[in-house]
Amino acid sequence: MLSPGGGRVAAAPPGPAPHAAPASGEPRANIVEKPDDEILALAKPLWRDLVKYSNEGKYGDFAKNFSSSLALAMNQVVAGHQFANSELARSLSDDFDALGTIRRGEHVTVLFRQRSTKKPGEWLGRLVLGYEDGKVRIFGASIF
Repeated sequence: MLSPGGGRVAAAPPGPAPHAAPASGEPRANIVEKPDDEILALAKPLWRDLVKYSNEGKYGDFAKNFSSSLALAMNQVVAGHQFANSELARSLSDDFDALGTIRRGEHVTVLFRQRSTKKPGEWLGRLVLGYEDGKVRIFGASIF
């Protein structure tokens, strides 16, 4: 699960200020204002899905919650090659721990301790979340 650019987060699309009201008049949500427990409640199922679909090599399902900017930046050929050739990408354990959150701008990074079913050791998982069109979307995901 590498983000484009070898682990760098895809740039978030330009938009209004974090608290600007969208055209509908609804207040704009900013995920960084949520407490950690709410962020983790959103992040864990998304991470679990990434692990599942990475293991299964199902790119379409893997990318279903990506932001439009990440989906555009992610090369399906490279992702398919990663799924086919990375033992780690195909052997992620559902045994992971949330380590914490980092807030910046309109995005929150959730860090995970990730394990493999085939390789000994632990990896650092990174999931960048934010809102797009009123929904929580993935703006970056990687394992180091």
